[in-house]
Amino acid sequence: MGEIRRALRGVGHAVLMAPPGAGKTTVVPLRLLNEAWLGDQRIVVLEPRRLAARAAARRMSELLGEPVGRTVGYRTRDEKVLTASSRIEVITEGILVRRLQRDPELPGTGLVILDEVHERNLTSDLSLAMLLDARGAIRPDLRVLAMSATLDATRLATLVGGDQGPAPQVHSDGRQYPVTVRWHPAHERDRLEGHTARVVTEALRTSSEGDVLVFLPGAAEIDRTAKALGQGLPNGVDVHRLHGSLPPADQDRALQASPAGRRRVVLATDIAESSLTVAGVRIVVDAGRARGPRFDAGSGLTRLVTVDASQASADQRAGRAGRLGPGVAHRLWSEAEHLRRPAFPTPEIAAADLTGLALELAAWGSDPGDLPFLDQPPARAWEEAVALLSELGALDDAGRPTPVGRSMSDLPVHPRLARLLVDGRRSGHGRTAAVLAALLDERDILTGYRNDRPADLAERVAVVDRKGELPGNVNRHVVRTVARRASELERRVGTAGRDGKGSDSPSRGRSGRDGPNGPTDRVGKSHGRHGGRAGGAKSESRADPTALGPLVALAYPERIAQATGGGRFRLHNGRGAELPTTDPLSAAPFLAVAELDAGIGDGRIRTAAALDATDVWSLLDDQMEVTTVLQWSPEIDDLRSRTETRAGALVLKSVEGRAKPGPDTVDALVDRVRATEGSALGWTDGSRALQRRIGFLRAVDGDRWPDVSDAALLADAETWLAPYLVGATGRRDLAALDLSTVLRSGFDHRMRTDLDRLAPTTVTLANGRTLKIDYADGSPTAAVRAQDLFGVTGHPTVVGDRVPVVLHILSPARRPVQVTADLPGFWAGTWTEVRKEMAGRYPKHDWPVDPATATPPAPRSRGGSSRR
Repeated sequence: MGEIRRALRGVGHAVLMAPPGAGKTTVVPLRLLNEAWLGDQRIVVLEPRRLAARAAARRMSELLGEPVGRTVGYRTRDEKVLTASSRIEVITEGILVRRLQRDPELPGTGLVILDEVHERNLTSDLSLAMLLDARGAIRPDLRVLAMSATLDATRLATLVGGDQGPAPQVHSDGRQYPVTVRWHPAHERDRLEGHTARVVTEALRTSSEGDVLVFLPGAAEIDRTAKALGQGLPNGVDVHRLHGSLPPADQDRALQASPAGRRRVVLATDIAESSLTVAGVRIVVDAGRARGPRFDAGSGLTRLVTVDASQASADQRAGRAGRLGPGVAHRLWSEAEHLRRPAFPTPEIAAADLTGLALELAAWGSDPGDLPFLDQPPARAWEEAVALLSELGALDDAGRPTPVGRSMSDLPVHPRLARLLVDGRRSGHGRTAAVLAALLDERDILTGYRNDRPADLAERVAVVDRKGELPGNVNRHVVRTVARRASELERRVGTAGRDGKGSDSPSRGRSGRDGPNGPTDRVGKSHGRHGGRAGGAKSESRADPTALGPLVALAYPERIAQATGGGRFRLHNGRGAELPTTDPLSAAPFLAVAELDAGIGDGRIRTAAALDATDVWSLLDDQMEVTTVLQWSPEIDDLRSRTETRAGALVLKSVEGRAKPGPDTVDALVDRVRATEGSALGWTDGSRALQRRIGFLRAVDGDRWPDVSDAALLADAETWLAPYLVGATGRRDLAALDLSTVLRSGFDHRMRTDLDRLAPTTVTLANGRTLKIDYADGSPTAAVRAQDLFGVTGHPTVVGDRVPVVLHILSPARRPVQVTADLPGFWAGTWTEVRKEMAGRYPKHDWPVDPATATPPAPRSRGGSSRR
């Protein structure tokens, strides 16, 4: 104690490292009561759990020979045993946060002792950071003592010391006897509870001294293990449960020493790991599991999940067996597995939802980087937390807490649930909101296969409010927990913020949305038909299931869902979700989804409440946007205009009609042309022929001719096509477009003349016949009967005499005979063979030996030789 006294008298802060059970929690505060620097101020001791706070105050009072509440008192979320003359006050960490938020000077407090800092829960990290910030800014005389069992002392000392350099470190080994560790890995088929019960029974038989402390992850495992122990225990052995949900009397009995001649087995959560001393323990059985906070994306809340206990936690648990004499620790895993476990527990700040923390810091007026945290919040998780607070209405545009955000600091729930609680009170649905918040904060009250449970929260609310026998498909323990929690929340919400000061209670979250004159009464406005009244209306005596939908929507605004058919829904945030069509809620037009299983595709809705259109319009009235969407309708193959009233991804109203002329319509028609690769345009044989002629000239005559290929036209459609669509409304306007005029639109007089001169549609042969030219293959071609070429000695050309026309010479039956770009060469060469073949096939026709000097036959009455 001398080192601690010197440090607090000198620099005013210190770090004490001592193992569990060393007496630091109860002895240190009492030894510091008479320090001169303390004067008549109070010592505040922070404990991470309510049970530990009550037990510490009781033990210190016993040491003083006084009742609790005289010199030493305590205050938790649910209890206050304290007088104005109390010199030591043991509180839970959230209470310190509330006090600092109200008055960071902490008047009347001379020393704050932070116990069990190594547990690294979110509130303890926040308490330490805010306390150190307040001391550095406005209370330099405030003494701070941080106590830990396993945390890195040097790192903690550096944080506590701040600008003055590392805080003095005091190490105390306490009284610790050797502990033998034995390993009992379970077989693959062993259930945790059965394996634990077997090891406990064997430990009692092989050791005749001391009680057994058993570490299990949660209350459910404790209950099942107690049942598994059954009648197999030796005579004279009592079984006690120890966890935070038990009544105080049961907790106290578990902590007391066994009567003479009897032994006991205490089945405990990790609450007994470091915060409490369980009397008489010489044997520890450690299941090696713990509940750790993890963000659950499905519920949007932080849930406690079962994880492997760290090596440090296992060492602390084992140490409980060595406080009275040599002990034994039985670990229900292998030594090899132990070496693979993490050295320390994961700090909650690194794994849990940070929404409540973000609101606390916003109220404090600081960013995370401005405060002395042992670990800074992860950047992405922090950004998501701030975004959610803004969506819930707890922060204004500048990131400051709204009036509602500040007033919610008394509510010990996540900000999502706090939002529905405050609106429930204002609308007269306080009981409904309290039951709903308790349901959402606990595990499901329904049993059976998860996929077989109905999604409707109204069924669960009805069970909690039910009088008499409960149905067989519910977990009665959870129902009782929810009912008790709902009553507690209803009481708290009824008094929260009435004096504008808040209360000394821990806050795991706050929220609220401001309207022009304060918090917007969403539920009251949506459910006026239920008789709700804003402004602190008296809550109903029983929950109203018809109010559930709007309340859930306040907590989960991004999960307001609109039916799209077949049990599928579209969420406000754009995600898809689904319900089995056999679930009654699948037929609802709108849902407020509370729990959603994420997946690659649509998420499975686990719990939700029905909404109607009136609810949705009221809830989302400040997000409504009216937009006109132009889309091509495949049913009628035309452009349609749809005017939509949207909120996020939800389409709340839609009116469809014919598109109106305008820039948006022009853009939509241009997009349609691109989507169809130009086929939506009114191409004719003539316009296609013109396109090919221009393309031919560009290839042979240079870039003065525009690129009118399909690819080029589509790429530059806004430039050449859009001016012709002014006033257009749909498919008919595209089809009626004269593309020949469009293609020539940029030509001057010379180009128009050159087009017909250089790339004519026909040429006249020397024998007077007219030959139609096609430019389909990028070069001029013509199909002509051999007889129509009689008397022609020179080969026809275009582009002056630069490019010969490729002649496809045909028989009288218009079948291909020869292809040539050199007619004189053909006459002089292969004509002889062609002539013999033609004479044999068509003997009635004249096949001259020298066709260049022959006279062509007279044109036929229907098209003559120019017909292709």
